[in-house]
Amino acid sequence: MTTATREKIIGDPVDRVDGPLKVTGAALYPSDFTFPDLTHAVLVQSTIAAGTIRGIDVAKAEAAHGVLAVITHENAPALVEGPMTPLGPSPPFPLSDNRILHQGQHVAVVVARTREDARAAAGLVEIDYEEAAPVLRIDDPRAPVLVNKWGLDVDRGDVTAALASAEVVYDEVFTTAAVTPNPMGLFATVARWDGDLLTVHDASQDPMLVRRTLATVFDLPETDVRVLVPYLGGGFGAGLRVWPHVILTALAARVVGRPVKLVLTRPQMFTSVGHRPESLQRVRLGATRDGRLVAVEHEGTSTLGALDDGGVEPVAGVTANSYSCPNVATHDRRVRVHIPSPHWMRGPGTTQGNFALESALDELSYALGIDPIELRLRNYAEVHPGSGLPWTSKALRECYAAGAERFGWARRTPEIGSMRDGNWLVGYGMAGVTFTSGQAPCQATVSIRRDGTALVRSAATDLGTGTYTIATQVAAELLGLNIDQVHVEIGDSDLPFAPYSGGSGMATSFSGAIQDAVGNLVRAFLDVVVADESSPLRGRSPDEITTTKGGLHVLDAPLIGETYVDILARHGRPEITAHGERNPQANGGPPPNGSFAARFAEVRVDTDLGLLRVARIVSAVDAGRILNHKLARSQIIGGTVMGIGMTMLEENVIDPETGRIVNATFGDYLIPANADVPDLDVVFVGTPDTVRPLGIKGMGEISGVGLSAAIANAAYHATGRRIRSLPITVEQLLKPALP
Repeated sequence: MTTATREKIIGDPVDRVDGPLKVTGAALYPSDFTFPDLTHAVLVQSTIAAGTIRGIDVAKAEAAHGVLAVITHENAPALVEGPMTPLGPSPPFPLSDNRILHQGQHVAVVVARTREDARAAAGLVEIDYEEAAPVLRIDDPRAPVLVNKWGLDVDRGDVTAALASAEVVYDEVFTTAAVTPNPMGLFATVARWDGDLLTVHDASQDPMLVRRTLATVFDLPETDVRVLVPYLGGGFGAGLRVWPHVILTALAARVVGRPVKLVLTRPQMFTSVGHRPESLQRVRLGATRDGRLVAVEHEGTSTLGALDDGGVEPVAGVTANSYSCPNVATHDRRVRVHIPSPHWMRGPGTTQGNFALESALDELSYALGIDPIELRLRNYAEVHPGSGLPWTSKALRECYAAGAERFGWARRTPEIGSMRDGNWLVGYGMAGVTFTSGQAPCQATVSIRRDGTALVRSAATDLGTGTYTIATQVAAELLGLNIDQVHVEIGDSDLPFAPYSGGSGMATSFSGAIQDAVGNLVRAFLDVVVADESSPLRGRSPDEITTTKGGLHVLDAPLIGETYVDILARHGRPEITAHGERNPQANGGPPPNGSFAARFAEVRVDTDLGLLRVARIVSAVDAGRILNHKLARSQIIGGTVMGIGMTMLEENVIDPETGRIVNATFGDYLIPANADVPDLDVVFVGTPDTVRPLGIKGMGEISGVGLSAAIANAAYHATGRRIRSLPITVEQLLKPALP
């Protein structure tokens, strides 16, 4: 079965199909759902970072206006421990005991008839703490250390011997600050019980995991739990976990016997839904004088919350397969400190690790007198370094070439501080990116109805990246329909299973399931007419058929065929539905694959004030077949802005005595504004992937990787100040004085 090329829709810059709903306010986000008897919950959080609760007095809160319940560790019903998940263990229930393991930990939840009443009563809860000295620094020797817990370290060849004999050796340390995802939409949960049936509206990137977790902790069959996430106001990885407030909302609804809504405040977003961990990295390189890498050693340390083990985040893991080198060692460890639990944030581990690796290569290029692009090409990984197998597709060379041409890299003069514009020092920097995106099993159903329209259904979520739109495009092209003839229904755990929307894998997984379902649907239609003497498709096999003009036609004779509507009407069928599935682990799993990019940055640095400004950025990206060029470009632009924020502005500032995040508001936590965002150019290169469905590869996370190194490398070219600590500050650039 094929699709007529003249009806090509995949790749077109189609407007978001859900755009009109969003701009008119008709798209319902979790916090928008309400019920006539809805009540509201507000969290009470710890004001210390370590210790225990000696006593908790809730009498005043319980007596306050409108209050229905105050739930603490002293009266909370016992719950079952949450399940192990693909991203690590579930966080423990926060009201299971009196321990305090981070500032902002949930210690009580107040439920009242209005949110205002609940908030006022929460302030009346009195807690007596026995405080302990918290461990807050990544380099604190008291912090417990977890080494290679997930078995992801790499040791290839003999790094020690290769470094000892290398003609040139590089050895430096890099640090990155903890940063918070901060999606625009505050995370919210609305829970309602109907007997033992639980319905939850939640800001989640994985409604199936929320269903499984709630079913586990409340000891219910999964079929008794329904989770709805039709729209999500951003996630960036924060929605990949079932955070304690979700369970508390469901528990509160059971206790009061009424629906409960809980909406986190902006400060609570900093303490309750994860953040990118702080990192400390050491990179050692050994090379020949002509720029061939003979040894690479990358050691990464990142922070882990004291409450639980969080997600898997190998900061050094990106290094193992980025370049061709016979001797490679990457080791990751995590140190447990009294902070809110870190968790995956867009491009986890790779974003921090790429900054260290690509900055180190830039330093090596200056030490050897080799152009930064040329140094990377001399160490280009033609095959996957770990397995020695060929990549399913790789156009990183083309990324370097196309990006350099569009950026004007040839205009760069290599000498430090040699490019100026009046009082501004001008610098050019670049970085390469290798990113392995996720792949997970996914299911979908596709139906053709009597009116000729199609319905695609799956539990997948759209966290703002355009899942509704690309699913519509894929189904429309594969079925030979117009865009307006396809409707996509997602974000409901009662629909066919879908994985989490993260790891840059949703487009691949969901598209593969749709493709399989459409193939099965065509077979189902042919089965209906197999003995139909009035059908021109009688006895035809799927290999003889193309989908076009709203129906099925003979591939070699496109005038022979009939529409879906005709077949359904003649056989008295209201619709025909087929199931599809994508399982990337079938047949031993996929061969080596990845997305690739080259990032180029021009910066300006004021010689008097040390002000750093990014003038323009060019991103050349190999993401395989592009499903929608408008949405794809938006993905890269959005990730680039996040990269600028991580590099120049963002940092969770923690009080060293109390463990409190002191800048947990948009007034104090700096994120890029319009004036911080320069001209952003994006070019896509490469060809469709050879093994992934429809030839597509992930791009949601690669969009933010490489920016930090490209900007820092450009700052060095402009000023001679090598920045190895993020975010880049004026103080780093001014001391010593700029030339």
